[in-house]
Amino acid sequence: MADHVLIVDDDTRLSAMLAEYLTGNGFRVTTAAAALEGIAEIGRRPPDAVVLDVMLPDIDGFEACRRIRQVSDVPVLMLTAKGEETDRIVGLELGADDYLPKPFNPRELLARLKAILRRRGAPNAGAPGLLRFGRLEIDPGSRTVRLDGRACDLTSYQFDLLVALARNAGRTLSRDQLMDMVKGQELEAFDRSIDVHVSRIRAAIETDPKHPRRIVTVRGTGYVFARFQAEDD
Repeated sequence: MADHVLIVDDDTRLSAMLAEYLTGNGFRVTTAAAALEGIAEIGRRPPDAVVLDVMLPDIDGFEACRRIRQVSDVPVLMLTAKGEETDRIVGLELGADDYLPKPFNPRELLARLKAILRRRGAPNAGAPGLLRFGRLEIDPGSRTVRLDGRACDLTSYQFDLLVALARNAGRTLSRDQLMDMVKGQELEAFDRSIDVHVSRIRAAIETDPKHPRRIVTVRGTGYVFARFQAEDD
């Protein structure tokens, strides 16, 4: 069955254009002109992905993303203001999986949608076994992370980023390397997005996120996932 995409945008002309374009590329599309309408639609018919605009008539896209994350882990692609880095960072901090600044090329939106859907589904097939690091367990098969047996809440993008780091434990990875590993293709390079996602991962898996011992920053280079730490003994 075709993947179902929900577009939440009050620009009806843009929504209609995107719906036609995505339908022509094999997607099923539903549209909503307001945030609360879109959130209700997710409750009725959970989509495979959401395209969410920031500027909406009832509540803004940031609050909508926060509310969506309270009820669903559906991948969210946010449409942000042109060139506004702050919008992108806020969206990622609230749980968005990716972002796209307006105006945009529909082909790029299609590529990003396919990327987040591929990240969400592909790792289940032929995924290696459980990754264990002391108190931390990462299961690529079920796409779950547990710390001391407690589930950690991560977006699809953040999970894949954590897996990329964990599979290369002990090796320093640059931001460009991480983006290539997780996205699987070159889109727009935005280094700060990696930093925001790493911050969210640390909040989920580190005992003290402000003084991380698992995902360590290598100044001027990138990040390294520590194989061992004292608390794992």
